[in-house]
Parts: sequence; structure tokens; C-alpha cells
Amino acid sequence: MPKNVLITGAARRIGAACARLLHGEGCNVILHYNSSEADAAHLATELNAVREDSVKLLKADLSLLADVQRLAEEALAQWDGVDVLVNNASLFHSVSMGQVTEQDWDSAMGSNLKAPFFLSQALWSALQNKQGCIVNIADIHAETGLPGYPVYSMAKAGLVAMTKILAREMAPDVRVNAVAPGAILWPEQEVTEAERLEILKKVALQRCGQADDIAKAVRFLVGNADYITGQVLTVDGGRTLFR
Repeated sequence: MPKNVLITGAARRIGAACARLLHGEGCNVILHYNSSEADAAHLATELNAVREDSVKLLKADLSLLADVQRLAEEALAQWDGVDVLVNNASLFHSVSMGQVTEQDWDSAMGSNLKAPFFLSQALWSALQNKQGCIVNIADIHAETGLPGYPVYSMAKAGLVAMTKILAREMAPDVRVNAVAPGAILWPEQEVTEAERLEILKKVALQRCGQADDIAKAVRFLVGNADYITGQVLTVDGGRTLFR
């Protein structure tokens, strides 16, 4: 399925896993990054060594609308445009009720909802021309919320709603779906062993998932889901069975 794929937040973790897997399927990949320049450059070097001129690096601060628009323009200038957009970039910070500031709100909504929407809109025409698709990386907590992360959870709920709304707005030429991860990797913030065990008690498969589990779901939605749009594919090891 050779395609040109733009992945936001592609330098590390889930974004990097998606880049490696889709690149391995023959895709050209545009790696977006903001602060993780060294990781992004390392990944680009790794993948370009496998297939020359198959990976490009683009830097943008997705909290700035001007940067989002520039990212879209620069992505479209690579190779022959963009076939696939993976909205992966996300800020994940714990801010409890009563402590949320306007900056906390704007940061969470900006990275998890505003940027994916305006990037999708900026690429819409090109995606139409290529019969392309969008995959949004949501979260299982979009439905009921993650305690201590109310604004993040609301932003992801908005992303799920956006997935379904854009699937109608962009049909029939562009498919729009989402993947909702559960316990995939551990948060970069310190997590105690006791906290890990408590989380795993609520996972049917009794183990934490890996970034590749999400990448495989993205690959399916990109390459093997021609009659699927407006759907959220949950990849959580059965976590949502215990609500």
C-alpha cells in the first residue's frame, strides 16, 4: 500500500511505531515533531537508510494555527502530496478540577482537538483528490474520563466526536476513523509498581500493550478498511470491559 503519510508527534512512542510500521509497508512518511528534534532526526536517518528519500522531517508548534497551516503546505510539497494523515500528537498532563487554568485548557484543547481539526481541514482538498484517509489517535477515557485528567479527557472526547462528524462532512472521498488506546506503554511520568498492578487488574489480558499494537490498528484502517469510516477502534486489552 505505497502512500504518502503525515504523522504528527512522530518522533517517539506511538507516533514512531506508526512511522516504522507504515514505512515497512512501503509508505513514504513525513515525520512531524516540535521539541523532540534529536529523536525525529534519528528515526529519519534509520528509515532513510532502509529506503533512500522515503522520510521527511517537518517541525511545527501545533498550538499555533500559523504553524499548522505551514505544516500542511510543506507536507503537500513533499513527493506528490499527502494520502494519509495520522493525528497523533497530544499533550497529556494531569490537572485536577479546581486547579485548571485557561492555559491548561488551551494547551489540552489545542494539541488534542484544535490542531487535528485545522490540519484535517487544510489537507481536505488534497485528501479528496487522492481518495485518502485520516486516522485520529483518541483514548478510551474519552467516554468516561480519566480521574485527574478532566480537560485532557474532554479534549479526547471532542476528538472522537470530530472523527464521526468529519467522516460525514468529508464523505464519500475521504475516510475518517480513530484508534482509542487503553493501557499502551506506561506514562512517561513516574508510575509506581503498585499503580501498575492496580491498572493491570482492570485489563482482561492482564498486560500492558505496546506502541506496535496501536500502529497495527492504524495500518489496518489505512490499508485494509476501504468500507469503514466514522468508527473508533478500541485497542485496550479488554480494559473497557471492567467499567
